[in-house]
Amino acid sequence: MRSIEAPQHPHTDYSVLLRQVRAAGLLNRRPRYYLWHSAIVLLALIGGWAAVVVIGDSWWQLATAAFLAVVFGQLGFLGHDAGHRQITGLRRTDHLLGLLFGNFAIGIGTGWWTDKHNRHHAHPNTEDADPDAMGVLALSSERARSGRGLRRVIFRYQGILFFPMLLLEGWNLHVASVRAIARGTIRRRGFEAVMMFAHAAVYFGTVFLVLPPVKAIVFVFVHQGLFGLYLGMAFAPNHKGMPVLSAADKTDYLRRQVLTARNIRGGLVTDIAFGGLNYQIEHHLFPSMPRPNLRRAQPMVAAYCAGIEVPYLETGVLASYAQSVGHLHAVGQSVRRTEPGR
Repeated sequence: MRSIEAPQHPHTDYSVLLRQVRAAGLLNRRPRYYLWHSAIVLLALIGGWAAVVVIGDSWWQLATAAFLAVVFGQLGFLGHDAGHRQITGLRRTDHLLGLLFGNFAIGIGTGWWTDKHNRHHAHPNTEDADPDAMGVLALSSERARSGRGLRRVIFRYQGILFFPMLLLEGWNLHVASVRAIARGTIRRRGFEAVMMFAHAAVYFGTVFLVLPPVKAIVFVFVHQGLFGLYLGMAFAPNHKGMPVLSAADKTDYLRRQVLTARNIRGGLVTDIAFGGLNYQIEHHLFPSMPRPNLRRAQPMVAAYCAGIEVPYLETGVLASYAQSVGHLHAVGQSVRRTEPGR
């Protein structure tokens, strides 16, 4: 794992950038953007489910499943923004929006996800602190070599298994949400449970009422698999392959956020497809910044980082996946080299 030397005046660097961003109005709310964007996504959701009912008993429903997988991903991005209070800036209102976009619309628990994601933001790519760095994949050779049993097998071949495993990510999010509610590790779990139950009732009720059992089961697996793949491909390039920090690392806030993240170049299509997460560095520096402001903040942050000599990584979409998967493969190789007979 890499430890990055902190500067002599770490807090000054971030505070100067923060003042520039605030003076440019980039932390101001963007209610009109979220109003029309949410309306479009919700209309797409309604249209997708209407198509399921209209098409009826047909294998063409697999196309509907793929469409709804993308819509669910877009709802996930809105839930992400609500969790960061990007939409209204009001804790209760954004929480309610998170329940709508997350629990009810796509069946992912807002309370569980927000807690997990906030811990990730506080300690990005930090093993023993960032939950995203302690999951089913190993980001460092040290952790990969410590794996045992099935986990060690996954670590060994994680570069090859990465994309196939993303097909299970949708199920993983649902199961983790239900577990958090059952264990009582979140606040207002009763309300969250009701919203999750309502989602399941509408989702499975619609699918199994419209389709015969075999087609219904295939629809669910295709939809959930593609949903997980889409979300995973949006989140995966953000940190994988970037420096992994130890829990004892004392890197200052600005450098911790910039050096462990990767931006993805692109235009409007990239912004929509990645839900603004292609501006991962700006998002980590200013988590409550509304999504449409991230594009405007990017050149300001890049120029500032260049001025204080902090490496700022921005790459293309395909290059980001190549770097991410290449890193996972290299970590897996470290496991294979230490095994007997190698």
